[in-house]
Amino acid sequence: MPKKHLPAAATPTLIEERLRSWGLCIRHQRLTQKIRAADLCQRIAISPATLRRLENGDPGAGSGIFLTALMVLGVLEQVAPPLDTALWQMATGSRVGRTKADSHDDDF
Repeated sequence: MPKKHLPAAATPTLIEERLRSWGLCIRHQRLTQKIRAADLCQRIAISPATLRRLENGDPGAGSGIFLTALMVLGVLEQVAPPLDTALWQMATGSRVGRTKADSHDDDF
């Protein structure tokens, strides 16, 4: 079954700009490092059509593929540095109480 893509209007402009810059970075690094498109495709296990989508900043291409391409090209840490742990890690000993609305949530 083919993958369903979000309509272009569903992607915020800021995200489109960021993906476009990631795509330009992937293309620039590939050409600068003299890596053929077919070789990069083979290294990250994608089709040439998917590489074109990446290099064009297509929001329908998976973020994991973008990040893998950037890693293979050696620029991941510059383009998408690791998040500060304070943004995702809970403080030791802190507890989050469940609300009545949460009791109906299947994730809990």
